[in-house]
Amino acid sequence: MSGRKKIRRMTVKPQGRPNSEINVTPLVDVVLVLLIIFMVVTPLLEKDIDVRVPDQEQVEVETEVPPDQLVVSLDAEGRLKLNSEDVAEAEYVERLTRAINAKAKGEKLVFFLADEKTNYGRLVVALDGAKQAGAETLGMMTEKMEASATPPQAPAPAAP
Repeated sequence: MSGRKKIRRMTVKPQGRPNSEINVTPLVDVVLVLLIIFMVVTPLLEKDIDVRVPDQEQVEVETEVPPDQLVVSLDAEGRLKLNSEDVAEAEYVERLTRAINAKAKGEKLVFFLADEKTNYGRLVVALDGAKQAGAETLGMMTEKMEASATPPQAPAPAAP
């Protein structure tokens, strides 16, 4: 044997031209499955379903502020009103303290109704004044309620 090595040559035959046609078989399968799904679901959609609707309830709408409720209003100019009665800023805390003390124990609730054009700082001052007057709970009203009667005011404390 001689020191000659055998060299094998490998050749790869070209596959031919690439196939550029779309295989429509999977597309037809998907379309048929969707057709079957729609054929099954469509009759279910046409059936009427009876629904029991609850009877309407009459909701009582209160249009007046209860006479024992304390409502502090601020108008666009920042003027204070305690239950539709004008109150000077200097005597606001004192009058609110008397009104809160005249209420039953545990009912130290004051509602605020501020005009949308009211200065925010004025509202904060009114809220702070209510806390100083002894209010435990503060609430905000969004709609103005009509006040037909003014609540009874607590008598002024007697001078010593």
